[in-house]
Order: sequence, then structure tokens, then C-alpha cells
Amino acid sequence: MTNRKIYFAAISGALAVALGAFGAHGLKPHLDVYQLAIYEKGIQYQFYHTLALLATGLFETQKGTSKWLDYAAWLFLGGILCFSGSLYLLACRELLPFPVAWAGPVTPLGGVGFIAGWIMLWQAVRKPPRIPH
Repeated sequence: MTNRKIYFAAISGALAVALGAFGAHGLKPHLDVYQLAIYEKGIQYQFYHTLALLATGLFETQKGTSKWLDYAAWLFLGGILCFSGSLYLLACRELLPFPVAWAGPVTPLGGVGFIAGWIMLWQAVRKPPRIPH
């Protein structure tokens, strides 16, 4: 799973840069200040949790595999998809040809995923890894 964690972190980091540039240059003329702030919050949290996802992979290469690191990684990835993804949709709702009101309740689920991911990471550090590399 280590390589997959780092792989997903690399993809998420590249997407965060691309989406941030797209927001700053492509979307800025089409979004109001509030919508742009929502979009930028999605970028910000995607970057934070991309780094957290990368840390789970790097930690695993140093300390060995752990179910807690696996849980943390999946929760960070799910949080990025739900929290940041829903913010991107909600910020751009007026530009999209389909309704996105359903994304509003998804945002806090992503936030819960982030919180749970940090707790799992804490648990992984607290307990020694089960299988060394």
C-alpha cells in the first residue's frame, strides 16, 4: 500500500496545483468573491491533506506497514474527494449545467473524514507497526 499512498499523494498534489491555477486564471473572472473563497478553501484543504497522505506513505517506508496508516490514508483521500470536491462543485454551481445542491451535505462528511484520518495517524504513531519492511 505504501507505493499507492505516495502515488495518490502525487496525483492529488498535481491536481491541486492544476485546479488552483485554473481557479486563479480561468474561473476568477466568472466567480464572485464568496465563490472564489469557497474554491480556494477546497484547494487549501486538498494541499494540506495531500501532504498528510504523503506523510502516511513516507512514514510507512520508515516504520513498516500498519492498518492505522492504511485507514488514515483512505480517510485523507476520501476527505479530499468529499470535502474539496464538493467545495469545487458548490463554488462553480452557476457555471455547471447540472444541479449540485446534493454536494452541500457531502462537505461535512469530508471534514469528518479528515478528522478521522488525523486520529488514525495518531493511532499509527502511538502503536508500533505490525509488519516491518
